[in-house]
Amino acid sequence: MSNSKRNPILNNKIYLYLTEFFAGMSVMAVELGASRLLAPYFSSSQIVWTIIIGTIMIAMALGNIMGGRWADRDQNPDRLYNRIIVAAVWIALVPVLGKYIILGISAILVFTVNTSFLIIAAFAACMVLFVFPLFLLGTVTPSLVKYTVESLDDSGKVVGYLNASNTIGSIIGTFVPTFISIPAVGTSITFLIFAGILLTISIIYFVSGRIRSVKATVGALILIPASITGHGNSFAFWQNDLTYEGESIYNYLQVYEDDSKVVLSTNVLFGVQSVYLKEKTLTGMYYDYAMAAAYMAGVKEKERLNILILGMGTGTYATQCSRYFDNVEIEGVEIDQSITDLAHEYFRLPEDTKVTTYDGRAFLQDCDDVKYDVIMVDAYQDITIPFQMSSVEFFTLVKEHLNEDGVMVVNMNMKTDTEGGINDHLADTIASVFSQVYAVDVTNNTNRELFAANDPEVMDTFTSGVMKEEDPELRTMMETVQRKMVRYEAGDLILTDDKAPVELLSMKAIDALIKDETEHYKKIYENEGFEGLLNSL
Repeated sequence: MSNSKRNPILNNKIYLYLTEFFAGMSVMAVELGASRLLAPYFSSSQIVWTIIIGTIMIAMALGNIMGGRWADRDQNPDRLYNRIIVAAVWIALVPVLGKYIILGISAILVFTVNTSFLIIAAFAACMVLFVFPLFLLGTVTPSLVKYTVESLDDSGKVVGYLNASNTIGSIIGTFVPTFISIPAVGTSITFLIFAGILLTISIIYFVSGRIRSVKATVGALILIPASITGHGNSFAFWQNDLTYEGESIYNYLQVYEDDSKVVLSTNVLFGVQSVYLKEKTLTGMYYDYAMAAAYMAGVKEKERLNILILGMGTGTYATQCSRYFDNVEIEGVEIDQSITDLAHEYFRLPEDTKVTTYDGRAFLQDCDDVKYDVIMVDAYQDITIPFQMSSVEFFTLVKEHLNEDGVMVVNMNMKTDTEGGINDHLADTIASVFSQVYAVDVTNNTNRELFAANDPEVMDTFTSGVMKEEDPELRTMMETVQRKMVRYEAGDLILTDDKAPVELLSMKAIDALIKDETEHYKKIYENEGFEGLLNSL
């Protein structure tokens, strides 16, 4: 090939296999990085993963098609390595500009779509941020086939080696971000690392052939400032008062505090996951309502009340129970060790509080002989419930670990008036396992607390316990819970291990909440335009 004579590095098939290897590695690294970039805004649910995988597969398929056509039309390898440079630069700019693009897309769509907001917004963000660079990387394989196959005699072997190189690179590109780079240095630097690898591969090509490349020079010049500015850019870039911001294997983590409280959030756009009040007082949130479970289980009669919290977080429920009850023994299960570390550092969780780093359901399966008086289920992954902790099989497992007069309390977020939603499914499922189920909506909040037991006298125990409460603030709160509590009338919307579409149900609930929250601003936009909207904000 004339191009091989012009650039001798193309005669070295090892280099071409390495190009394929690092291209495959980078595709998977970008895919995993995309999930972490989107998660703080749209969650990391199965739906978001489906969107990421789908858009990336579209990009790769189009890249394969066009790469083959371009290779047949123009056999100059310079064009391939120029495309790799463009892909590298684009990937390097993702941590610099990606968060602004995501929020810009979200801001536009929140006023223009009425349903499936998170799905549409996540899809649009993926298309804008990731399709083009991965389309360019998709052109690598068919182009390299053109440059490596010298005769039909060895074409099968060469193509097999190329595909194997790509696959091995993809395997390594799957494990490295998840277990090494993202936990160690974060999502932004992970993007920059792989952008640097792609740029290096291309620079080696041009330098070895003594070929001048404006794109390689520009790419190097862009990568340097991107490396400086990209990794320091906060997910919540509009906030400058964060106490802590970081990432774990499971979550985006954000801690902020003021004179009265410390707050943890695992999502930029939605909600508070844990709160620590610096003074002994009620939170006004669902943690206070959930303390009713202790009264139902006889905290005022028993010498010792054993409480298990599945989804410990930073220990808000544990802290509140310990502050107001002197006869409780609390154990927590939290899948994310980083959250437990934050609990000790910022939320004053005592070091002697037993917290097991494990999945809640797996924990119950491994402690067959242990029973509790209260089991609090508060496990959320971003804005959705882990499906394995929403099924009839799971709640049956919880029942088996309760004493005869024990009580389960489940925190259900995303309360809406829409029938057949996520909370109806959860409540119906719980009611199929427990004979006594009561619900109470948290005031001025989207949370609903569900209390479940098999003891027919559970409400009498609750009433008796509240009457014995000497703390006036807590007694008033429990009387509010008692007044608002209603017995749940069960339906037939049962979630099972085989069928628990919690992500879709959660997305529908979020759509309803977003619609309610933005209705006021939509009317301003319709009547007064963009300027009126800005003035209202």
